[in-house]
Amino acid sequence: MAKDRGTNDGPPHGEAAEVVLFTDGACSGNPGPGGWAYILRHPASGRESSASGSEPLTTNNRMELTAAVQGLAQLKRPTRVELVTDSVYVGTGLSEWLPRWKGQGWQRREKGKLVPIKNEDLWRDLDRLASLHEVVFTHVAGHAGHPENERCDAMAVAAYQPLLPRRR
Repeated sequence: MAKDRGTNDGPPHGEAAEVVLFTDGACSGNPGPGGWAYILRHPASGRESSASGSEPLTTNNRMELTAAVQGLAQLKRPTRVELVTDSVYVGTGLSEWLPRWKGQGWQRREKGKLVPIKNEDLWRDLDRLASLHEVVFTHVAGHAGHPENERCDAMAVAAYQPLLPRRR
């Protein structure tokens, strides 16, 4: 289960992350063509990898989740991960909502009734992957000059650009 670090600058003292995973998702329209991206950094060695991808018809929330899933899927062993994202949806879902949803059979309360959660497939993937690691969530403001968040955003937007209708 992920811990929420809010807008702090990293894991608590004594719990340095082995890797930092920066993620972002973007959409042109919601729904519309969308892209996701991550940067996975190993601070001790300075090694870094990144990837991005797209879907022709999706939502911003799905792309935010996909970025986190794709990034965590790269880890080959249990790892201390700082997940840095501008997505309150991903961070709060991972750190607060998941236990309740799972306890309610992957449902949430809406107007007093239990209804299926949105993006259940991706939340299940994220839950499975996060359970293999020690994940700490750090929220950063989007489009506010955070270098890696800006880079992920640019990668996600570039990923969906080929899917946009061509202008005449």
